[in-house]
Amino acid sequence: MGASAACLLMALALSGCEGGTPTAQEDTQAAAAADTSATSLAAADAPDLPPAGSWRGSLLSPGGPLTFGVEFVEEEAGLRAVILNGTERRPAGLVTKTATGVEFNIPPYQSRIVATNEVTKSGTASLVGAWERDRGKGMAEVLPFAAIADATPPAIPQLSGEAAAAMSGRWAVTFKGDDDLSVGLFEVDRSGSATGTFLTTLGDYRYLAGYSDGQSLHLACFDGAHAFLFRAKMTDAGDLDGEFWSRDSYHTTWTATKSKDAQLPDDFALTEWVGGIPLADVAFPDADGNVHSLDDEAFQSKARLLVIFGTWCPNCNDLTEYLVRLDAQYEALSIVGIAFEMGDDPEVHARAVRDYAAHHQATYPILIGGVSDKAEASKAFPLVDRVRAYPTTVFMDEKGNVSAVHTGFSGPATGEAHESLKLRFESEIESLLAGD
Repeated sequence: MGASAACLLMALALSGCEGGTPTAQEDTQAAAAADTSATSLAAADAPDLPPAGSWRGSLLSPGGPLTFGVEFVEEEAGLRAVILNGTERRPAGLVTKTATGVEFNIPPYQSRIVATNEVTKSGTASLVGAWERDRGKGMAEVLPFAAIADATPPAIPQLSGEAAAAMSGRWAVTFKGDDDLSVGLFEVDRSGSATGTFLTTLGDYRYLAGYSDGQSLHLACFDGAHAFLFRAKMTDAGDLDGEFWSRDSYHTTWTATKSKDAQLPDDFALTEWVGGIPLADVAFPDADGNVHSLDDEAFQSKARLLVIFGTWCPNCNDLTEYLVRLDAQYEALSIVGIAFEMGDDPEVHARAVRDYAAHHQATYPILIGGVSDKAEASKAFPLVDRVRAYPTTVFMDEKGNVSAVHTGFSGPATGEAHESLKLRFESEIESLLAGD
């Protein structure tokens, strides 16, 4: 076991704070654990599969440990892993044995956890390994992973009502390097437990969970695609001064000012339909290689949605879960997905689309637009001024007239914003069905 894995395991054993980082004392102890890992862990005594129950897992991101919940659940088919982010439960794959340990996939992303079974000196079951995600073109993201069979929450000092309230609420957020403002939604209770998300013009940062000590905020998310870590300190002026790490490579800073009036620009006014090209002249293959134009007779209906997305995109997955419900709800609605995928291998793209449709039980047609690069997607789909976000949804009537274009998607982690967006989607669809 490497030093980084030992450090993760020690951080979990000592604190387990979601999204937190070890103290200097913990770093020293972790280093010692790495030096004595041969005696502190006894892999020979480990079971073939991890025991069912609630675990605490962590990835070692460049910003420090990124901690989340894991459950192993006994099913008829075998032992299933479930990833937990705050209130979200995201079922992953079945845990299978490998030559050196165990692994499980996290669909629909090209993502998996690979680990060996270990037993700590105190007899607690643990896993040590890595999270791996294939991003195409031979590129992979890898972060060290560790988990411990212990769901006991860390001891966090109780907060005063004033301290919890000061951190909670709606915040106007500026990420360095972003032209657009974002909105932070944070909830901190007196136990120090924290949840939240960020709304952006491209979509939300999904379910974030962590803790606050009243002066700092630690939030993290791991869902198989995202590996987010946010940290911030409250300034004397009551603002937040923070840092953000994503996966194994991205880092930026952010600031926030509390504002109950913080709003994003209208996400139905960001992307413009330019048309100019007949729908019959825009065509893409399906997963079986059959080419269809967007004017295909099978796609025509009183209300049509053209959805630009990627199977690798968590916000797109949130939208797809909703689209499947809309598809069942409106008989005269036609939905066509156009997937832009990582890498440049058409066979990999086709497999990803087939797996995605099966995962979501989506029966509407999905075509393959090409690679996920936004500039290339804009060339492939020249009917809008440009592709700004995955997903982008076009609302169209049976004659090809466009009533609206929506950029991004605010998923269920955003609460009221999600419910409001669903009402707008359904209003647009019903207006098209009514011929308004």
